[in-house]
Amino acid sequence: MNKLKIINIAVAVCLLAVSSCNESFLEPSPQGQLTSSQLNSTNGVEQLLVGAYGMLNGNRSGTWGNYASAPSQWLFGEVVSDDAHKGSASDDITSMNDLEKMVPNSTNDQLETLWIRTYEGVASCNSVLRALATLQAGDGTKFSDQRAKEIEGEAKMLRAHYYFLLRRAFVNVPYIDETIATADATVVPNDKDIYPQIQADIEFAIANLPSGKTKGDVGRMNKAIAQAYLGKVLLYQSKHSEALPLFQALISEKPDLTTIPFENNFQTETENGPEAIFSVQHAVDGSVNENANVGDMLGGYYGNAPVTCCGFYQPSIDLVNAYKVDASGLPMLDNSYRSNPYISDLQAPGDKSGYKLDTTIHFDPRLDYTVARRGVMFRDWGLMPGDSWIRDPAFSGPFLGQKHTINKSSFASQTVSGAEYVTGLNVNIIRLSDVYLMAAECYIAAGDLDNARKLVNKVRARASNLAPKKTAFGNDAAVYQVGQYTNFPDADYATRAVRFERRLELALEGHRFYDLVRWGVLKEVKESYSSFEATYLPAFGNIVVNPYNNYFPIPQNQIDRSLGTLKQNNGY
Repeated sequence: MNKLKIINIAVAVCLLAVSSCNESFLEPSPQGQLTSSQLNSTNGVEQLLVGAYGMLNGNRSGTWGNYASAPSQWLFGEVVSDDAHKGSASDDITSMNDLEKMVPNSTNDQLETLWIRTYEGVASCNSVLRALATLQAGDGTKFSDQRAKEIEGEAKMLRAHYYFLLRRAFVNVPYIDETIATADATVVPNDKDIYPQIQADIEFAIANLPSGKTKGDVGRMNKAIAQAYLGKVLLYQSKHSEALPLFQALISEKPDLTTIPFENNFQTETENGPEAIFSVQHAVDGSVNENANVGDMLGGYYGNAPVTCCGFYQPSIDLVNAYKVDASGLPMLDNSYRSNPYISDLQAPGDKSGYKLDTTIHFDPRLDYTVARRGVMFRDWGLMPGDSWIRDPAFSGPFLGQKHTINKSSFASQTVSGAEYVTGLNVNIIRLSDVYLMAAECYIAAGDLDNARKLVNKVRARASNLAPKKTAFGNDAAVYQVGQYTNFPDADYATRAVRFERRLELALEGHRFYDLVRWGVLKEVKESYSSFEATYLPAFGNIVVNPYNNYFPIPQNQIDRSLGTLKQNNGY
């Protein structure tokens, strides 16, 4: 199947949107004019719908500046957690440092980017729904009833996704739909929980979207995406008994996870495979970057690496050591992995030429499909050399991320010419192993620990099939081992096992911070992590987590533009 072609039709979106395409989601500023006949047609509505999909990559135009709205949510989902550091240098984009250290304020430009770009996604969905209603009520050529319902379902599923991102990050956000006039948008308060509206949109999508992909476009919303997303939204509200049947249905319809290679999720050659449930589609065309994965571009490496921009997004020492396993090949759920930690060649400034990779450490092999570390072969790029690929290892450590990179052999067709840090790699929003582990949480809530264990073991069995990484000398880069849980003795143990498994399986995919928040453990995890990490990277010590750090402040510019209608979140 072909990727959904993302067409830049920002003019039409801006013209019809309640939200805007300038710097305020409340102040529309059309960039051009389209005639009513162009919009009031089946083709016009279809093009508006493609534009609504286009905002999934968080990019309105150009390349630079879209990092906070990246669909991977690497900044808000991972850097703010215990999994990753901002990377780069300490004085580069310091507003990201404030997020990582849990001291954001309402003027943080990263928050504004997330807010504006995501509301532009909402706006484009509202434009589709408004134009669709006008067309179907008119006397001209219309869509069939079935296609009209599908378009409405696609637009509402997209809108639910955009609103979920906003609700998860800011909690208190205004809900603006297609029935609200532009003039009235400024007086919509942010004083109500919008989960009911999100859920209603997804339920409509489930009822009206096909099982397959409309027009053969792999990037289209369908029933499976809506079911998975509804389960996720319910899980975030601790409605486990309602979420579980949705996850069970998806698992029964999909191939067994153990038959799907883990690494296929992170390669342009094998993306959109059977594990991909909801993936944001990216594509490159020579020097054109509008539809590429521009949100992850800062994660390019540094120095003499094949891709040299911009040294951001480095895995934490804590995350890397979490992949250690005990003699049975099981994770160290008590955090004992922090004893005698592996820190690669991080040491006092000086000659590191004598460093030798320790290949005797027992690791889960997913480590070397998630992280790049010195002395280990990295994709088809060659041996990861250490500091020469890292901008400032004394600031953010000796490790680099891997899941957002692509094979060197794919550069010619899957990177922007002259800017190889911009790739065509898709971003997974929900994949099958995520569903397995969300279902395991639901089983634990229902007291069914054995079914939870079986799902976790499926994820681990698949991990054990990973071909081990090799050093330049032909031997394994670690003692790779993935054991199976023989039992979950109680709910507490089961909960720790499932949560730990989510970290190992989904690391650097944008989930971690929000998982810690919904589990109610952000403070204890982040502060404990800070104490450990600062032993080796002093910049991350003395982090204090307050109750209001479970969400982010409303951007002050948006409060000002609403003339006080929007109220700031408590604590900021």
